[in-house]
Amino acid sequence: MTVSLKTIQGIVIDMDGVLRRGGKTLPGVQAFFKTLREKQMRYILATNNSTVTPDSVVRLMNGIGVSIQPEEMIGSAQATASYLQQTYPSGTRMILLGEEALHTAILAAGFSIVDDPLKAEVAVSGFNRQVDYRLLTQMAIALQNGAAFVGTNPDKSFPLETWNAPGNGAMIAALEATTGLRPTIIGKPEPHLYVQCLRRMGTTPETTLALGDRLDTDILGGQRAGMPTALVLTGISSRDDIQPSGIQPDWVFSGLPELTQALQNA
Repeated sequence: MTVSLKTIQGIVIDMDGVLRRGGKTLPGVQAFFKTLREKQMRYILATNNSTVTPDSVVRLMNGIGVSIQPEEMIGSAQATASYLQQTYPSGTRMILLGEEALHTAILAAGFSIVDDPLKAEVAVSGFNRQVDYRLLTQMAIALQNGAAFVGTNPDKSFPLETWNAPGNGAMIAALEATTGLRPTIIGKPEPHLYVQCLRRMGTTPETTLALGDRLDTDILGGQRAGMPTALVLTGISSRDDIQPSGIQPDWVFSGLPELTQALQNA
């Protein structure tokens, strides 16, 4: 399929590694959103990070001079809660590995959260920066006792300002190694999160750009959803990673300033 930036009507924008890295805002964020508004392009910030909420992202973006609405953001915690609502009845008992944002989303979706792994019907693994051996053990027990296994996202690493830290995928890997079970993944590279974004924006896959910094999640997920893709080199994946990965984005940009210029010229 031949793609052109001229046909793009909406953009699904990853956050970590695209807008920010660690606690640092990356160059060109304000100019990028100014261009989107001038061109009347729809957008949604879509992150595999399960520790953020729409309100927290609104505050974060306001802090860097970009005003967005809560409905212009979706994280893997919210996408997972939506998936679970479609799959399990209200009141289903769940044990969680994630942080407050995942707990909030699960409770808002009408489920109950339990600490006893023997009472859990579903075990949901989300990114948790306070994870310890006790929590991993509780999750492993729940899974061995028959709980369904759901993962918010498979990212093995999480970008800090200079280095990478273990991500939710590393925690899932520990549970897989312990139990021999594999989870249903909701975030990228599975298409669930992208499909929810397309529904919110009212755009088609062919006219919506998937923008991210990871070949194995952002770019592959966009491709699985039938969307054109753009990789920025400010996060995890490098240009040298493209050929060995077998995942070829439609565009590769050094960062948001180069993408912004390309959109302005389209």
